Formats: sequence, structure tokens, C-alpha cells
Amino acid sequence: MTNFDSKIRDFATSIVLATEKQALKKAVFSKSIDKSIIKTVLTLKNISGKLCLQAESFHTDNKAKHENIFVDADATERLCSLICAYSQVNLITTAGDCEYKSSKSGKITLIGVSNLTSKLNANSVEKAEIKGNNQEKNYIIQGDAEFLKYLGVSDKNGRVYDKKQSKFRQINKFVENVRDIYQSLPESGELVVYDLCCGKSYLSFAVYHYLKNVMGRAVKMYGVDLKSDVIEYCNTVARDVGFDTLKFYCGDITKYECEEKPHLVISLHACDIATDIVLDKAIAEEAKVILSTPCCHHKLNHTIKCKPLAFVTEHSMLRQKLCDAATDALRLKRLEANNYSCVAVELIDPEETPKNILLRAIKKPNTPANLKRAKAADQEYEAARRFLLGEI
Repeated sequence: MTNFDSKIRDFATSIVLATEKQALKKAVFSKSIDKSIIKTVLTLKNISGKLCLQAESFHTDNKAKHENIFVDADATERLCSLICAYSQVNLITTAGDCEYKSSKSGKITLIGVSNLTSKLNANSVEKAEIKGNNQEKNYIIQGDAEFLKYLGVSDKNGRVYDKKQSKFRQINKFVENVRDIYQSLPESGELVVYDLCCGKSYLSFAVYHYLKNVMGRAVKMYGVDLKSDVIEYCNTVARDVGFDTLKFYCGDITKYECEEKPHLVISLHACDIATDIVLDKAIAEEAKVILSTPCCHHKLNHTIKCKPLAFVTEHSMLRQKLCDAATDALRLKRLEANNYSCVAVELIDPEETPKNILLRAIKKPNTPANLKRAKAADQEYEAARRFLLGEI
């Protein structure tokens, strides 16, 4: 046992007592001796049925680190060590507050500790809210959605598999974008949606579920992809989960004839120029809204011949980054040239996937002013394209 100052031990004991009484709201450790740490905050947690203090330390590099301190025989010693690393600690509980201060000369002052201890030892103490360590976020689509179980995202109890957490978050972020553009879709009647280059069709099922089951709309949705085995699988899942107006077709989207004019066209990670083919099809079919997340950007990387940008393109890694951004900027400009209001947004944290840019386009009314702006955008698109290809 370390020979800590009695006042430090008294304060640590008060934190343990507040924890045991489930009265601790938070303990804030400030004025750190380690200047790379801004502060540390202790909060109550319930982890696997055990009471725990979670220490969240905030650093000057904008990172946060977490450590769990379970209320056991070593808790007081660990808290004493933590207190020694700070010059000020404020303990806030449902029964009152107290404070620890340490001066530059090492003088320790405790304020309100004995009074708080007396209150905590009283028979009735209001309990603080205790949060679990793995609280379910307020996702639009929860893990117990039946289609997620069939697609292997969650188990039969609705728990999302650890390896599918990233996919689950991606699905919900995409659906959030559908929610954001929902007001741009027709207010009534049946919605027609296409997922072009749909692959395993996580998004097809998610968007269909959101529009039909969450928003209560009549929906007719089509997924199109070249892989026959995937299409067969998706049709089986759609049938099994009762998505009777969600159909999948095997075919080349350049040759695919849309059965009905789409209100919404979506696409996730269509590779390289497949994204351009999707956008061409959506434009030709006069889709009201387009949501497309591009994948790789190879074509411009192989064809760029812009001398003014040679100082960038002579470095392969920088050339690829430039071509990624330029390709998507050209796509947005081309959509603007076809009278769409466009924006590029971040779909999901880039740490999960670098393919995280979503191109969002909403069709504008064909007013003279809008058409004039579209014509100007077409000229800008052509000038930018020729500049990048060295044609001017």
C-alpha cells in the first residue's frame, strides 16, 4: 500500500463511497501535472452487471482515452494515484459536492468532504443515473430489423455482429441522408426507387424498409446488378422478409430499361466509371433525387495531362488524391448542368473507409433562371474537363 497523504486518501474514499451509494454524478480532475492532459472526468457505468467508474481523459491533441476503475479492494489506491496527478478535483453527487485542491507548494485543502461523507452515510441517498457501457445509439434502423438478420448483419436476437458494426453504421448514415432528402420526394402516391449496381443490396433493403415501414409509404423498388448469384440471393431474402415490391434484376445497367420513371436513384460504391454510368442513367430517367457514393477513381488518374498541375501529378499518391477530388467535382458540375442542386457530403467516418463521399443531387424546377444556371454549369464542366485533359 502506497503511503499517500491522509487528505488524498480521504478524498479518494469519498469518491468510492459516492460510487457505492450510486450517488456519483461525476468527478472532474483538472489542472493536470501532465500538460498534455486537459482534464479527466469520472462517471458511473454499469459494465456486465458490475459497478464501475469510467475515466475519460481529454488530451491537447483532441484525443480522448478511457479507463475503467472497478469498485474493488484496489479502487481507493488507484483513485489516490489519479488524484496526485491533478491539482484540483471536484466531486459532484446527488447528496452534494466537495473539492480537493493542491497548491504549488504541495499544501492540500479539502472543502466539504466531511459534510458530504455524512450525507452519503445517511439512510436515503438519491441515486444518480447509471449508464451502460454499450448503450444503443438512436439509429433510424435498429439491429432487430428482420432484413438485417437475413443479411447476416445481426443475430437472431437483434445484436449486431462485431464484424458488421461498420456496415451497420454505414447503412444508418445512408438512411439518414434519405431522411434528409425525403421532403424532395413526392408527398403522396407510390415512390419508385432504383439501386443501380446494387451488389449485395444492404442499401436496397434499408431504404425500402425506411420508406415503407418507417415512413409508411407505398414503395416499388428495383435493384440491378451483373452478378446473377447475388441477384438470386437478394430476391430470396426479399421474399423471405415480406418485401414484396422489392425486386432484383440481373443485367448491365447501360442496357437496362427502367420499368418506371424513378423518384430516387441510389448507388453505393459503384467502381470507377460505373458511378458515371449510374449518374448518366439517373439523369436520362429524370430522377428527382440521386444519392451516389463513388468507389475508386481510376480513369482520370490514367488520362490527366494538365501541365499547370504537373507539380502535383508527378507524385503518384498526390495525383490519385487530386483525381479523386476532381472526378467527383466534375460529376457534381455535370449534374448541375442537368439542372440539379448538388452537394458532396461525408457519408461515414473516413477512419472506417476512405470511400466516404456521398454525392447528393436534387432536381430543380425547369424555370428560365434555373435553366440559365444549368447552361452556365455545362460550360464550366466542359472547360474544367478540357483543362484536366490538356485540351486547352
